[in-house]
Amino acid sequence: MDANRTARANKLLTRWTLNFLLFLAMAIICLPGLWIVLNSFRPTVEIMAKPAIWIPREMNFDAYIAMFSGIGQGGIPVIDYFRNSVIISVTSTVIALAIGMAGGYAFARYRFPYKSSWFLGLMLTRTVPGIALSLPLFFVYAKLGIIDSHFGMILVYVAMNVPFTIWLIDGFFRQVPKDLAEAAQIDGCTRWQAFWQVEFPLARPGIASAGIFAFLTSWNEFALASQLTRSTASKTLPVGLLDYTAEFTIDWRGMCALAVVMIIPALLLTYAVQKHLVSGLTSGAIKG
Repeated sequence: MDANRTARANKLLTRWTLNFLLFLAMAIICLPGLWIVLNSFRPTVEIMAKPAIWIPREMNFDAYIAMFSGIGQGGIPVIDYFRNSVIISVTSTVIALAIGMAGGYAFARYRFPYKSSWFLGLMLTRTVPGIALSLPLFFVYAKLGIIDSHFGMILVYVAMNVPFTIWLIDGFFRQVPKDLAEAAQIDGCTRWQAFWQVEFPLARPGIASAGIFAFLTSWNEFALASQLTRSTASKTLPVGLLDYTAEFTIDWRGMCALAVVMIIPALLLTYAVQKHLVSGLTSGAIKG
């Protein structure tokens, strides 16, 4: 009996210790986000105070009111930037998913010459940092006349997201048994129907995971967007943060308010598909 009690006590202690460590890790991870949210509500004097003021003494919505009421009056066109970010991110994600599904399925199901070499080449493109491509892309886009356009940004984000999307979706289609699609075809389904009705639903968690990563990459990217956009017609929210900087001053409260506006859609989308995201990441941890 004493041995059983000791074992249960040790197990309980281990569980509480792990929970505490996880809580501590999450608190450390979430602290910068919480600090940004608090800074968006308090005056600049408190933000720049030394030593830091952890508990705000005064909180208001002035930064958000100024951010949205200044449109058309020499202020920062947040709505235009938000619209550009949505158009560019959603469109590039949809296109990257369509190409990624086709490519991932082809690599998982078919054999063709130099298959491994093609796959390795796609993966090697992920080793090139985006900032290293900014200058070559600028010259190419200048020649093509697509600088400062939605099309140019969508094109570059699709190119960035396709290799990772193919790699991730390929792993999930490899886990779907081929026998299921073959059985569906024997029962009268066409190859296309077998894909949409049998294989696609089973790989949906992985596709959702790939979509989230592709969207967040496009939504948060700054380096390339800052080089390839010039006007409010194509600037995205990360580039819009620069509008809060002047020659000698920085509106930290305004920047934090816009950062909060940027974070909310990403959080909402992640929350909406969290079930598929968690199952996709766990089931896709082992590649077949």
